Amino acid sequence: MSQFTHFDTTGNAIMIDVSQKQDSHRVAVAKGLIKMSKEAFDACKLGTGKKGDVLSVARLAGIMATKQTSNLIPLCHNIAIEKAIIDFEFINNQTTIAATCIVKTTGKTGVEMEALCGVSVALLTIYDMCKAIDKSMEIGEISLIEKQGGQSGNYSNPKAIDNYA
Repeated sequence: MSQFTHFDTTGNAIMIDVSQKQDSHRVAVAKGLIKMSKEAFDACKLGTGKKGDVLSVARLAGIMATKQTSNLIPLCHNIAIEKAIIDFEFINNQTTIAATCIVKTTGKTGVEMEALCGVSVALLTIYDMCKAIDKSMEIGEISLIEKQGGQSGNYSNPKAIDNYA
């Protein structure tokens, strides 16, 4: 038996049937990093970029992305997002910004993809708004940090947690 659940017995892609599952409270946390030049980092930190307040726009883009995940990832269910939070942390000694996305819902399926999508789009927005200053920015280490709820229970990613110091 295949470990992939998004295929039927003949190998066709399918959306998982969650109709028989019980609703439960679900939370997912994802994080990612964007490393940049000191000039771009300072512009983000001080809000002096030519395009305005970079992190406010990135926060809004990330929140909007959580609500669009099912339009981007073909087999994701359309989920009613009850809460989406995007936060940023400046890692001064690395000229890096860490982005965190927390998504909450009550439903039949989890919000891990929504959290990963939200953090990814937030980081891409930072890149877009700062590319005039630094085209060599690096986006990476995007990972699910934890999830709560659902049939598989709670999960904490010990490998990912160590990456965000």
